[in-house]
Amino acid sequence: MAHYFTNDNLKSEEKLIKVNIRGANYTFITDNGVFSKRGLDFGTRTLLENIPEIKGEVLDLGCGYGPVGIVLADTCNVDMVDINKRSLNLAIKNAKLNNRKVNVFESNIYENIHKKYDYIITNPPIRAGKEILCEFLFSAKDYLKENGQLWLVMHKNQGAKSMFEKLKVEYETKLITKNKGFYIIACQKR
Repeated sequence: MAHYFTNDNLKSEEKLIKVNIRGANYTFITDNGVFSKRGLDFGTRTLLENIPEIKGEVLDLGCGYGPVGIVLADTCNVDMVDINKRSLNLAIKNAKLNNRKVNVFESNIYENIHKKYDYIITNPPIRAGKEILCEFLFSAKDYLKENGQLWLVMHKNQGAKSMFEKLKVEYETKLITKNKGFYIIACQKR
């Protein structure tokens, strides 16, 4: 769990992974201390494969080594944030490696966010605890433009069903798909 919030001096063992997402090939550098270091996780893949082609301002919240923001940077202006310095450094390297222009900076959830977005997209750190998860999801409405959308992935075993019901109170919420227990949820600001 430490990798979400600390910048411990874990031994670096960078690794290249190659993935095909939405018909395009990408190469990412991963490392110890970041989420899904062995390869693109199924939840993030499912999220990316179900987001329609979008345009506008996007916040990749909890960007990790950067797959979401980098994939969406073809058609969007993307800000990518994380609290983990190693993740941020990898996101910068991966943007260059994949020839994508993105803005990468450190933020503890929304702490350093000073504008509003058309889309906030996240694979939130579920294991970080309910309080942090709720901050990720329910504070998003304060950083979305009118009719802006929050897109997220969450597994049913990590509370996706109950979170979906809670999100319906704050947003116009739609279940986009379910795939091997992963829920892709889109929430539009009211």
